[in-house]
Amino acid sequence: MTRLSRGDVVLVGFVFSDDSGKKLRPAVVISTSDYHRGRQEVNVAAITSNVRRRLFGDHLLADWEGAGLLFPSLVTGIIRTIKRTMIERKLGSLRESDLEAFDGEVRRILGL
Repeated sequence: MTRLSRGDVVLVGFVFSDDSGKKLRPAVVISTSDYHRGRQEVNVAAITSNVRRRLFGDHLLADWEGAGLLFPSLVTGIIRTIKRTMIERKLGSLRESDLEAFDGEVRRILGL
């Protein structure tokens, strides 16, 4: 994958937090094109279809279908920095209103 944009929904090979394995999961790119220039890393937030378990920093997507997802989903407050090579492919993009709403959650997470 060569060009990434903020708000792109991508399929990522996530390593479990306890290092016990790896699973392909959707994620949204939250870093900017300026950040990507000259770096091999990308900042992403994990996406889950477990919409019943909504935690601090999570955002329920209004347009999950438009984002290329198969089920109702939410962007989680789980933010990771990954290598570009961990991205399998692009699924879609978040609607601007969903991205702006998640921006508010990121500010809450980081206390900005």
